[in-house]
Amino acid sequence: MLLAQISDLHIKAPGALAYRRVDTAAYLKRCVDRLNALDPRPDAIIMTGDLVDQGTREQYVHLKSLLAPLAIPYYLLVGNHDSRDALREIFSEHKELHEHDEFVQYAVDIGPLRVIALDSMVPGQSAGLLCDSRLAWLAEQLDAANGQPVIIALHHPPFVSGIGHMDELRLDPASAKKLSMLVAQHPNVERVICGHVHRPMFVRFGGTIASAVPAPAHQVALDLRDDAPSAFMMEPPAFALHRYDSVDGLITHHAYVDAADGPYPFYEPEGALID
Repeated sequence: MLLAQISDLHIKAPGALAYRRVDTAAYLKRCVDRLNALDPRPDAIIMTGDLVDQGTREQYVHLKSLLAPLAIPYYLLVGNHDSRDALREIFSEHKELHEHDEFVQYAVDIGPLRVIALDSMVPGQSAGLLCDSRLAWLAEQLDAANGQPVIIALHHPPFVSGIGHMDELRLDPASAKKLSMLVAQHPNVERVICGHVHRPMFVRFGGTIASAVPAPAHQVALDLRDDAPSAFMMEPPAFALHRYDSVDGLITHHAYVDAADGPYPFYEPEGALID
């Protein structure tokens, strides 16, 4: 089973650039082409929030048109740049977005995995939160999984990245602690996945692994100084591929959107190593 993860698309109105520099729509088109061309093709794609840049209806209409060529089922989460109401209106055919009255959270089975999507959004704020209601819902979903392998997905990272300006905007530490304690009670949780930080990251969390992914457009600058300025880089766009089977469990690869030179063989046709 292969699950792709993309995050932080930041789609704006047609023709608009993010930060007057980044054509996020053009980057997403390339990412869609790359995902469609994968062999094997992913069974599904999960998009872990910041789907658009200001949460407007126009931006979601644009996003939907950009995703229309996808030949793979996809699931949407909200981030701090999103709007629950506008997302639900424009993507009304995605019934899972309407499963919870207040929050955009749901559980779906993708092959042998159960993916539990959490809503960590706080309207009007950049940082995230998991209130008692959301955590209670998660506890119910984990109990209902009854040992089935689980991936928990949310937008905000429940861990410290070391990038100071992003750590100010992470999941509320009290929420992260409660989430960690809940995850630790369920050893069938294979991974906690998130976005928001526009970089690949891995950390031990609640007895499992929490990971974040690069963005399909701009990346947050890798600057680990405490006083690092808030800045982005045009590093290669990328996404994650989470491969699962019942024997070997879950392994994650990061794939670059743009084609690279190669592949070149290691061995001659007759079998000798190329020297």
